[in-house]
Amino acid sequence: MLLSLLYFLVARLLGAGSRLQDEKDIELLVLRHQVKVMQRHVKRPRLRRLDRLLLAAASRAMPRGLWSSFVVRPETLLRWHRELVRKKWTYKRRGRPGRPPIEPQVRDLILRLGRENPRWGYQRIRGGHCCVG
Repeated sequence: MLLSLLYFLVARLLGAGSRLQDEKDIELLVLRHQVKVMQRHVKRPRLRRLDRLLLAAASRAMPRGLWSSFVVRPETLLRWHRELVRKKWTYKRRGRPGRPPIEPQVRDLILRLGRENPRWGYQRIRGGHCCVG
């Protein structure tokens, strides 16, 4: 929850303006941040959670044509964004999933009506708009 709030704030800060100069400033910010990440590691860089958050938020503020400046692929940025959204919308579910079970008497009545009236469709048995006659 805290990460989604932080992501929202960073995305808002980066997306405040949409002029060409602002886009270049964001691209420069992304490149500088990636250089700092690369300097932390000798081998393949390990992106921390906050690094991913910053890059995902910056990608929302930049046009896709400039995404080539990221050190990760566009699919990765989209996946990170989906993960942030998925984590934001997690909530406890109450009860069992699906339709609640019907009472045995009602089920038996439905089956009996279907057997006794083979030409009736489900709408007549259900009590739809047709008259029984």
